[in-house]
Amino acid sequence: MTDGIPHIGKLLIGLGIVMIAIGVLLLAAGKIPFIGKLPGDFMVQKKNFTFYFPLATSILLSLLLTFLFWLFGKR
Repeated sequence: MTDGIPHIGKLLIGLGIVMIAIGVLLLAAGKIPFIGKLPGDFMVQKKNFTFYFPLATSILLSLLLTFLFWLFGKR
């Protein structure tokens, strides 16, 4: 019955580390000048309407995350 408890503990520690990393990235995201302002990020502003679609930023983050998951998945 207690065989799964160490695995749950490791999972919770891993999730905590991931949440801390996401929090640090969110805090630092406002200080990185080019995130959200790359060529290819679309913004349409009308009188009382604003539409923003960060296409280039999304592609860049997708490539970065794909590389990181590939790199750590080889272990």
